[in-house]
Amino acid sequence: MINLAGLGRTMAATAIILSAVMVPALRAQDVTDEQVKAARAAIEAVGATNGFDNILPNLAERLKTTLIQSSPNHQELITKTVDEKALELAVRRADLEREAATIYAKTFTVEQLNAITAFYTSDAGKKLLKDGPIASREMMKAADIWAAGISRDLNAAATKELDATLTAGQQPLPGAEKPAQ
Repeated sequence: MINLAGLGRTMAATAIILSAVMVPALRAQDVTDEQVKAARAAIEAVGATNGFDNILPNLAERLKTTLIQSSPNHQELITKTVDEKALELAVRRADLEREAATIYAKTFTVEQLNAITAFYTSDAGKKLLKDGPIASREMMKAADIWAAGISRDLNAAATKELDATLTAGQQPLPGAEKPAQ
C-alpha cells in the first residue's frame, strides 16, 4: 500500500506554497487594468517569470520520487497519477503570472513599465537579456583576478613597510652581535 504520510507532507507543503501565492492576489484591486497590462508587457519583455516554469514539474518529480521510494511496486501508477494531477494544476500558473503583474504594477509606474518594455524589446534590450549573464560572469572573473592581484600587492607592500618600521626601532639583545650595515 502507498505510504500516505509522505504524500500528506508533500501536499501540505504544496498547499502552503500555493496559498502564499494566492492570498496576496486579493490585494490586486489596488492597481488599474492599465497598470496590469503595462506590467504584463514588461514582464514578458524581461522574461521575469520564465524561471517559474519549472516549479510544478519539479514539485511533481519530487513527489513521484518520494512516493516511489515508499511504494516501489506502484511506480507506474504513481507516475501516471502524479502526472495527471500536475497537468490539472498547470492552469493555476496564470495565478502566479497575475500576482507577478500586480507586483510590477505596484512597484513601477505605467510610464516606467512602458519604458522597460520598450527597452527590453529593442535590439539593445534583447542583446542585454541574451548576453548580459555572460558579461556579468566575465566581469566577476575579472574582479576575482583583480582582487587576487590587489591582495597580493597590498600584502607585500604592507608587510615590507611594517617590517622596515618595526625592525628599525628594535635594539639588539645584549650579547648579540650588531648586524653589519
